[in-house]
Amino acid sequence: MSYVDEVYELVVAKNPAQPEFHQAVKEVLESLRVVIESDEEAYRKEALLERLTVPERIVQFRVPWVDDKGQVQVNNGFRVQFNSAIGPYKGGLRFHPSVNLGIIKFLGFEQIFKNSLTGLPIGGGKGGCDFDPKGKSDREVMAFCQSFMTELYRHIGADTDVPAGDIGVGGREIGYMYGQYKRISNQYEGVLTGKGLTYGGSLARTEATGYGLLYLTEEMLKCNGKDIAGKTIAVSGAGNVAIYAIQKAQQLGARPVTCSDSTGWIYDAEGIDVALLKEVKEVKRARLSEYAAARPSAEYHEKKAGEHGVWTVKCDVALPCATQNELDLEDAKALVANGCFAVAEGANMPTTLEATEYLQKNGVLFCPGKASNAGGVATSALEMSQNSERLSWTFEEVDSKLQSIMINIFHNLDEASRKYGMEGDYVAGANIAGFLKVAEAMKAQGIV
Repeated sequence: MSYVDEVYELVVAKNPAQPEFHQAVKEVLESLRVVIESDEEAYRKEALLERLTVPERIVQFRVPWVDDKGQVQVNNGFRVQFNSAIGPYKGGLRFHPSVNLGIIKFLGFEQIFKNSLTGLPIGGGKGGCDFDPKGKSDREVMAFCQSFMTELYRHIGADTDVPAGDIGVGGREIGYMYGQYKRISNQYEGVLTGKGLTYGGSLARTEATGYGLLYLTEEMLKCNGKDIAGKTIAVSGAGNVAIYAIQKAQQLGARPVTCSDSTGWIYDAEGIDVALLKEVKEVKRARLSEYAAARPSAEYHEKKAGEHGVWTVKCDVALPCATQNELDLEDAKALVANGCFAVAEGANMPTTLEATEYLQKNGVLFCPGKASNAGGVATSALEMSQNSERLSWTFEEVDSKLQSIMINIFHNLDEASRKYGMEGDYVAGANIAGFLKVAEAMKAQGIV
């Protein structure tokens, strides 16, 4: 049995009931097979893949807090510090009922390669909690965030581990957690990113993941003889990534026509009205049905079991920006049948392995999230730099750096795919390019 297969079997055996983590590891290891097998015995002797797939540290803790009725609630908190070979752990915090250890491990594992691809000195980590901020008062969210940080603070630091936001963690949650960190540690440092502009945040951080997704998508199309201007785009999600992906797509001359949330989805033939979408989702924190009620050109469809939503709409480019495994094999078949020629992931692993393979086999340009949604963490690293320097850069400076990083990411993964005889396989290219940098650093630092 090959070393790659041995390690994958070991991961499955030692991490039972963690399918998302298994999926992430399998996708990466399959891509790395050509690299590993070129010098298999050396990698095996150093147990490099075992060290890559086992987190350096896992912290799990309870989070007790009191709701508005005076009832004590208890949630499960996690921080997985996966790999620090190239820099301090960096990765978001996710607050969602679906959060468990397997989800956090899959996200942390992906983060290793995503962070490596940015070219910035940041390692891979991820954290979160099965707490749901939806429907909670500001006081309840504050009580929870303060309790969460009361435990987490001892495991993080500006040069150790720098969390950010993710699903369910926006500016409000970051603010409450930062305030508690500062209160307990008596330190004003860049320990969290995604902060407000009045206390160390970076301009363009809010827009970064969505903007970065479009910068890379535009470059991918350009390098394959296509222009993004005039193209119809299907987007899933209605959170931070989706909103700013839609905004940047419009700025580049494309026409995004869909978005979705947990209750349903919108098709707007005239193109999504970004101002209205922001009003509904960012100000009112309401459902997309309110968007349709205010916009005559929009159709609202309630979410139904087995329905394929936004992926049934005819489009040129698809941008899944919601959550993991949202785009399955049937969705991929519908996209291909409708003439879609490019898919770039805005979320973390939103496409199933079967769907990814189908899209690639049918000639669809496909860029994985570890490359195409790296704009968020890249700009978080730029926020860290500004905090270290006690400086604040202009929006244009940050946006320009972000655009350069995303264009470089595409060319690095494209070059890696060509070098290893897999031209056009951007999944393999991203995994290989991300891995080589981390592996070299791990080897240089000895058996640690």
